[in-house]
Amino acid sequence: MRVLVVDDHPIVLQGCRRVLEDAGVETVHEATGIAAGYRRFRRFRPEIVVADLTFQGASLSGLALIRRIRSVAPGTRILVFSMHDDPEIAARALESGAAGYVLKDTASSELHLAFERVRDGGTYVAPSLAAEVDRLRRETPAPPPLTPRERQILDRLGAGRAHGAIAEELGLSYKTVANACTQLRRKLGARTLADLIRIALREAARGT
Repeated sequence: MRVLVVDDHPIVLQGCRRVLEDAGVETVHEATGIAAGYRRFRRFRPEIVVADLTFQGASLSGLALIRRIRSVAPGTRILVFSMHDDPEIAARALESGAAGYVLKDTASSELHLAFERVRDGGTYVAPSLAAEVDRLRRETPAPPPLTPRERQILDRLGAGRAHGAIAEELGLSYKTVANACTQLRRKLGARTLADLIRIALREAARGT
């Protein structure tokens, strides 16, 4: 079994590697950023990814990585290892495609348990968050499905990018970005572009 750990803290990487090796994992790949994490995922195709949600200077990047991996490899199992003990953030990670959510201030034995649960096809949510996460997921309507491209554009709107900058970053025409924003407005119930940007900013704030 191959596992990829994506986190920008060397001590966390070291600790995860030790727990994974104790769980019998022979091959552990590491990445310290979202772009590098996705490149290593495409190169090594690990069965399981253990990933943080927040990285310096990149809001929502962990959630975006989860969605991107799941869009190209739906069978990949993803375990979030996060410092955020907010049930809303945990619920959003699960909605994005994660199979587990464990807190960084937990004992290594809980990370071991969470990994084994996810590895074996189950799900795991930190006990302190589980009840509230379950309530949120039952009470909150499922968000409208967005294409990977729409999600990329929405994430960049939330990071404060203008249409022209988004087009340049993604290698698209300005018109393509504008049309995608129109479609996003319909899907998300935004009356104006300003409303859409507020939604994107709110999404970004929840992911930090």
